[in-house]
Amino acid sequence: PSPGTLCRTKPTDLVFIIDSSRSVRPHEFEKIKVFVSRVIEGLDVGPNATRVGVINYASAVRSEFSLQSHQSKAALLQAVRRIQPLSTGTMTGLAIQFAISRAFSAAEGGRAGSPNFRKVAIVVTDGRPQDGVQDVSARARAAGIEIFALGVGRVDMGTLRQMASEPLDEHVDYVESYSAIEKLSHKFQEAFCVVSDLCATGDHDCEQLCVSAPGTYRCSCRDGFSLNSDGRTCTACNGGLGSALDLVFLIDGSKSVRPENFELVKKFINQIVDSLEVSDKQAQVGLVQYSSSVRQEFPLGQFRSKKDIKAAVKKMSYMEKGTMTGQALKYLVDSSFAAINGARPGVPKVGIVFTDGRSQDYISDAAKKAKDSGFRMFAVGVGNAVEDELREIASEPVAEHYFYTADFRTISKIGKKLQMKICVEEDPCECKSIVKFQTKVEELINSLQQ
Repeated sequence: PSPGTLCRTKPTDLVFIIDSSRSVRPHEFEKIKVFVSRVIEGLDVGPNATRVGVINYASAVRSEFSLQSHQSKAALLQAVRRIQPLSTGTMTGLAIQFAISRAFSAAEGGRAGSPNFRKVAIVVTDGRPQDGVQDVSARARAAGIEIFALGVGRVDMGTLRQMASEPLDEHVDYVESYSAIEKLSHKFQEAFCVVSDLCATGDHDCEQLCVSAPGTYRCSCRDGFSLNSDGRTCTACNGGLGSALDLVFLIDGSKSVRPENFELVKKFINQIVDSLEVSDKQAQVGLVQYSSSVRQEFPLGQFRSKKDIKAAVKKMSYMEKGTMTGQALKYLVDSSFAAINGARPGVPKVGIVFTDGRSQDYISDAAKKAKDSGFRMFAVGVGNAVEDELREIASEPVAEHYFYTADFRTISKIGKKLQMKICVEEDPCECKSIVKFQTKVEELINSLQQ
C-alpha cells in the first residue's frame, strides 16, 4: 500500500541498528540513511503510535537518538539526515546488547511490551561481527524483540540467521550492494502495516459482497449477479449459463515432445477443461493431435461432461513423429469447426494450438484462414517453438493470444493466463463462470507444481 493510504501501523517501538564500520563507504552509508528514511515515511509516527530510535555502531556503539527523542515524522527524517558514520570495527553483538539494556528501556522511551505493542529491531550490516551475536540475539528475542537482519555485499549469511527472528525467510534479507537496499524499504512498509480487515470494519462501499485483502478490498456479487464496471454495484444475470463455446485443442505429438512432457501437456489441457462449464448448451471441447499426420482424438460435442473429456485426454496416446503444424491448422478450419463434426452455428469458436518446435510445412495460409473465419486462435509454444510462427497463428491483439515458455513444467502457469482469456462473451454474466473457476485453478496449479 502506498504510505499513508490504508496503512495503519500497529504501535511499534522500532530501533534501527546500523553498521557504519570502515567497509561501509560514505556514499553507501547515505544509501542506508535513505532506506531508514523510506521505512519511516511509511509508518504511523507519534508518541502513541510508532516511535523510532537509531543505534549506530562500529567498534563502539552510539545512540543517535532514542525512541522518545522525536515525536513527528519530519523531526525523525531530519535527525536521520544528520547521522554520520563511525568507521572502525564491527561490534554487532555489542550493539544488540545496547538495544536490550538501553534502547528499548523505559528510560529511553520504550513502552512496556503488551500484545498491542511490537518491539522491532532492524539490523543492517555488511561485515562479519568481531564479537558473538548468537547468545545476545537469543536474549533479545526472549525479551520480546523481533529482529530483522539485513545483509549487504560480503556479509556472512550464517550471522544473519543467528540474529534474526523466526520465521527466518521473513526476517533475513540480503542485497548485493547498498544501491539495492532501497528495494527493501517497501517490504518493511508492508511488514509494519497492520490494517484492520476493511470489510469487517465496514470501510467499504460494496453493494453486495466485500472480499478482504491486506490493506485493501474488492467487491464481488452473489451467485446470479455480476459486478458492474464501477467495481462496486451488481446486476442480476439472466439465465447465467456461462458462455457457450466451441473449443478445440490442436496438440503437437511430435517426437521432440518427450513422453514425460506429453503427460504435462495432457495436464495442461485438463487444467483448462476444468475451468469450463461443459454441456450441450455451454462449452464443448474437441481434441486433435498432429505430428507427421493429423488425428482427431474426439470431435466437439462427443463428450458431454468434464469427467468424460478429461478421461479421454488422459487416454490419448502419443504419435511421436514429425511436426506438420500447417496441415493441422488446415484440418482445424476445414473439419474440426464444421457443423458435421459437432460445431454449433453462431457459437464462438476458439482454437488452442500447442507446439514445441518449428513446423515442417507451410503454415501462413491456414493460419490466416483460421483467423479470417472468425476463430479466436491462441498459440502456446514450449522449448524450441518459433516465436514468429506462434505470432502468425495467434489472433489479434497478438500479445494476448500467444504464450511461450522454455520449460514444459511451467505450462500450468500459461494455463492459468489462458483461462482468463478464453472468456469470449462481452456479457459479464456469461464470463462469471470463468472467474469462479479461477480460484479452483489456483489450487490446481499449486498441486501440479508440487
